[in-house]
Order: sequence, then C-alpha cells, then structure tokens
Amino acid sequence: MRIFNYSKIKEQKWDSEILGLIAAIYKEAGKQELYLKQRPEELEKLVEIAKIQSTEASNAIEGIMTTNTRIKQLVEEKTTPKNRDEQEIAGYRDVLNIIHESFDAIPITQGYILQLHKIMYSHMNNPMAGRTKNNQNYISATYPDGHTEILFTPLAPYETPAALERICAEYNRVIGNFEIEPLIAIPVFIHDFLCIHPFNDGNGRMSRLLTTLLLYRNGFYVGKYISLEAKIAQNKDLYYKALNQAQIGWHEGTEDTVPFIKYILGTILAAYKDFEDRFSIIEKKLPAIDMVRMAAENKIGRFTKQDIHELCPSLSISSIESSLRKLVATGKLKREGAGRATYYIRLF
Repeated sequence: MRIFNYSKIKEQKWDSEILGLIAAIYKEAGKQELYLKQRPEELEKLVEIAKIQSTEASNAIEGIMTTNTRIKQLVEEKTTPKNRDEQEIAGYRDVLNIIHESFDAIPITQGYILQLHKIMYSHMNNPMAGRTKNNQNYISATYPDGHTEILFTPLAPYETPAALERICAEYNRVIGNFEIEPLIAIPVFIHDFLCIHPFNDGNGRMSRLLTTLLLYRNGFYVGKYISLEAKIAQNKDLYYKALNQAQIGWHEGTEDTVPFIKYILGTILAAYKDFEDRFSIIEKKLPAIDMVRMAAENKIGRFTKQDIHELCPSLSISSIESSLRKLVATGKLKREGAGRATYYIRLF
C-alpha cells in the first residue's frame, strides 16, 4: 500500500517559479485584507457572483449542467431541483455555503469529508453518499476516434479508508507543527486525494470544495470573491495535464507533484489578480458608463454583459446594458451577435 509521509516534503528543493508564486500570493493576500476593510458592503456582491460561478463551473467540469437562469435560482435557493443534474448542483451549493459560513469549524478528518460528501448528495437517493467507494474506479480519457484509455488506477476500495485517514493525519500534523508551507501542503493533499479517488462519484467536485476549505482555513480567502472553480474550468485541459503528469509513479511514491503544485498556485494567484482588478473599479465610485468603460478596458477579444457585471457587481444589469449601448453608439465598442449570443469587442 502507498505510504504517506508529508515530512519528506521538507527535504524537497523548490524552484524559483514555485517560490515566486508563493511570495506573490502572500503579497496579494495582504493587499486583499486591506481592501476588505475599505469596502466590505460592495465586496459582498462579489461573493454572490462567485458562489454562482463556482457552483456552475465545478459541476460543468463533470458534465453536470442546467441553464444560467436555473443556476442562479438554485444558488439563491429560490427554486427546487427539477432533475438529477439540478439535484447535484443544489448539493454542491449546500456544501459551498457550509464552507463559506463555518470553515473554521470543519476539521480536516475523514469523518468530516464523508459528511460533506453526504451533504453533496442530500437532494438525491444515492446509497453511497458519505461512504468510500465499493467499486474500483479508473481515471480514463476518451479520444476523438472513440477509444478510451486508462490513464491512472486509483487505490482499491479496501485500501481507501485507511489512506484517506492517513493523508488527513499527515496534513494536520505538518500544518499543526508549522513544518510545511500551507501553499505547498494544500496542493499535495489535494493531489493525494485525487489519486486515492475515495468515492464512487463526486471526487473532482469534492477536491475543489476541499481546496476552498483548506485555503480558507489557512487565511487565503480569495475563493470567496473570485471563483477558483471557474478559473479551473477555463483551463481544464491544463488542469488535467498537470494532474496526469503528477500521477506518474504515485503508487511507488516516486511521483513529481511540481506540475500540479504550480498549476494550483498559478490559479490562486490569477484569482487574486482578478480580485484586485475588480476592486480597483469598485473603489472609484464612478458613474455607470465610466465603470463599464473601465471594465471593458480590462477585456481583450470578445466579452459579454455578464463579463462586465462580474467586474461591476454594484451595477444593475439594466445600467450595464444602457452603458454598453452608449459605448457602442459612440464607437468605443462594437456589438455582434443577437439575443443571448450577443458579445462586444473593444475599439479603444
């Protein structure tokens, strides 16, 4: 059986890219703390947007989808699920809400992870909800010609409970003893979780929820305001490539986790940069059209009114639509498409 000893992480020499990412994240986290003290009311609107994006994106990565309108209604708890996909989406929402509200009271133990998994399936009849897998699972890829290839074989069901218990104990030990930098320990834990693949279903979504939980518990709150899941969904191929590279030799304990660590740290830093961009627009207290123009300046290529709303959460959709019309009329923007397919291109 695979042996877990996180103290060995201390012996590893990290390259300048990883060290630079860690330093930059700490710098951005410090700046965010100052921002939160300045405009807490405005920033609460970012929380609402991030919850919707996180729930939508994390489920969409696994092929679980519904309409934009239904996602918003489900996240805001203004409707009940209509089908299996919406039941899974509602369960993800519930766990995300618990993490947002009570992260400091959720220890990293197998029991709590199983409980969160059970809640994720609370809107549907899943007899394996809150239980480790009872069937061998595989990580595979399906290619354009239709053939499927097994990329990685996770631990067997009988090995899973002990392994999950072990990585929780190892993580808690090195974090509690200040042995390992949390921004290294977190992606290592998540990588091991994904290699164990402890559940019959829901491993990817649980890994993303646990990433948010671990970051919050270590003082990195960017996922509350900027969706990390949406960032991963935008670069899904890079995510899977990094994961696949890091899985080679895992069973033998010879894996190289660096590609996965770099991917996770890069995603966190990108989210902090996005937060800074959005705050810079919020803090200026400009008229609606000037806020929309500033938001457009941050966009390259095509963008939608929803993209602008993410940068200007204090504005209503009607104010954004009105401002976009004025910017099109004055030649600042070009509008293409129609209806829900409408998008804009910056001309300045």
